[in-house]
Amino acid sequence: MNIMNLWHLGGWEFAALAFAALLVGFSKTAVSGANTVSLAIFAAVLPAKASTGVLLPILIAGDVLAVLIYRRHAHWPTLWRLFPAVAAGVVAGTVFLTWADDGVVRSSIGAILLLMAGVTVWRRRTAGAGEEPEEVTTRAGRAKARSYGVLGGFTTMVANAGGPVMSLYLLSAGFRKLGFLGTSAFFFLIVNTSKLPFSAGLGLIDADSLLLDAALVLFVVPGALLGRWAVNRINQRLFERVVIAATVVGGVQLLVS
Repeated sequence: MNIMNLWHLGGWEFAALAFAALLVGFSKTAVSGANTVSLAIFAAVLPAKASTGVLLPILIAGDVLAVLIYRRHAHWPTLWRLFPAVAAGVVAGTVFLTWADDGVVRSSIGAILLLMAGVTVWRRRTAGAGEEPEEVTTRAGRAKARSYGVLGGFTTMVANAGGPVMSLYLLSAGFRKLGFLGTSAFFFLIVNTSKLPFSAGLGLIDADSLLLDAALVLFVVPGALLGRWAVNRINQRLFERVVIAATVVGGVQLLVS
């Protein structure tokens, strides 16, 4: 990655990336699905593949803040069920990135997000959500956890787009706001950190990209604080609708960009 290409950004381009970084902080502490808007902005300003390497450390910064705020609300049985399937998805995503070009990456992830949003809306209309994440203990629940885990690992490796997939899974499993945010915070801190050597090995993270991260990560903190303030003012039904809507918006942006 060429440092000159990164720093020769127009004012509006850097402002767009700064806004996307602020939105990362907000999404980590309030509405996880909003993260798709951030990755779409990064992919629009920077080359799609390179954007995933720049965005990853910013996401990890947001994950750290989210864990500090919601660490008491994580549901660890769900996390342990997801991790093996996610690892398989990350490996598959790494293989995919070795041959896929930017256009294929954007189209594939956009289509997956729209499909998952549609499935979740259909499921929630045909069966009400539970109060606790008990569904993951059944055979069907374990199968669903594996399928979402593989898909989440794949999408997070390919385009840092695992947030909407896992958001849809946690909503479908019946998580309430705090359990949702605490579980997803630990999930993505662990998964995103584990992606670092894969991304570095693919040349997506290097000293040049980290210099841009150093400038952008400052915007994550106010976004996280804004999200922490907002989450207590959003009721559960609105929270779920905003997550799904943000997923759809991000998916459409990826398909048309």
